[in-house]
Amino acid sequence: MAANSFMVPLGTPAPAFDLTAVNGGSVALDDFKGSPATLVTFLSNHCPYVRHIETALGALATGYGSRLSVVAICSNDSVTYPDDDATHLAEQVARAGFTFPYLLDETQETAKAYRAACTPDFFLYDGELRLVYRGQFDDSRPGNDIPVTGASLRAAIDAVLAGEPVSADQRPSIGCGIKWKPGNAPA
Repeated sequence: MAANSFMVPLGTPAPAFDLTAVNGGSVALDDFKGSPATLVTFLSNHCPYVRHIETALGALATGYGSRLSVVAICSNDSVTYPDDDATHLAEQVARAGFTFPYLLDETQETAKAYRAACTPDFFLYDGELRLVYRGQFDDSRPGNDIPVTGASLRAAIDAVLAGEPVSADQRPSIGCGIKWKPGNAPA
C-alpha cells in the first residue's frame, strides 16, 4: 500500500544519528557538517517505488560529487522483511551504483526523529543542516511511463548549491510505508 511523506516543516534542523553502515563501521550526522548540501534519504531494497528510481538516485549522487553529501537509511523491520537486511541492502548498493553510505536503523528511532513515512523519502538540508526540501524524486512512478529524471529533487539541490531559495512548491514522496516493528509505529 502506497504512503506519502509527512512534509516536515521547512527550516527544521536535521536530527542527529549515529548508525551502523551496511559495509561496516558507523556514520553520524556530524560527519556531514560543512557540506554545502546534505541529502538524507530513507530507502529499502524490496519496495518497487525505490527500485524504480534507485539507479537514477545513484547517478544523481555521483553527478554532484563532493558538492552534495548523501546518506541512505533503511529503517524497515528486517526480521519481517528479510530483503531489507544488511546482506540484501549491500546487493542493492552494487545493483544501483550507490557511492554513499547506506545505514541500518535497527531501533527505528532515526526514522521517527525524521518523521520518515515511506521509501523513498527524501530530506534535503542546506549548509546549516536546516531542511529546505522534503518530497518526491520526480513525477515518475512505477507503471506511469514518465521518465525517471530526479527533476524535483535536482531542482532543489541546484538551488541550494547556487545559494538561492528552494521553491516552497514541493510534492510529497510516494512509496511503500516504513515497515515498523510490532508496537513501534509512531503514534
